[in-house]
Amino acid sequence: MVKNIGSADKIIRLVLGAAAISLVFFGPQTPWGWLGLILIVTALIDFCPIWRILGINTRRSAKHVTQS
Repeated sequence: MVKNIGSADKIIRLVLGAAAISLVFFGPQTPWGWLGLILIVTALIDFCPIWRILGINTRRSAKHVTQS
């Protein structure tokens, strides 16, 4: 499993996932909010299978990291 989620993507997934889960308890209180768990889990493991299928990689490669 090759990591394919960058830091900005990770933050966005965590925020949107937490917002979606909060909808289970506040607001319309529908079970659809539990889909936010998918966003949170993919952010924590740094891998998104949909990004893999689509060939998207938001993670910086080691070549782009500047060395001091």
